[in-house]
Amino acid sequence: MPPSPLAAIVPAMEPLLLSDDELFADSTDEDLSIHAWRAEQLHRLGLSGLLALAFARDVDWHEVEALVARGCPPELALEIAR
Repeated sequence: MPPSPLAAIVPAMEPLLLSDDELFADSTDEDLSIHAWRAEQLHRLGLSGLLALAFARDVDWHEVEALVARGCPPELALEIAR
């Protein structure tokens, strides 16, 4: 699949710099459940599972949903919401 024409316009997303252990070290079971649910919502909007898990804490999935509903590609919607 050829790269998206948006790749030249939208800068690449920053890599996740924390390991899973560091990311979830201070989390309770409830926090982890909420994170998993948010990641699932992002994944249902069309993001890869990896992106959904990585950014579930950092974005308002409702904002991503609204952008996708208006025709925005999921990855671009994620970048805008960040």
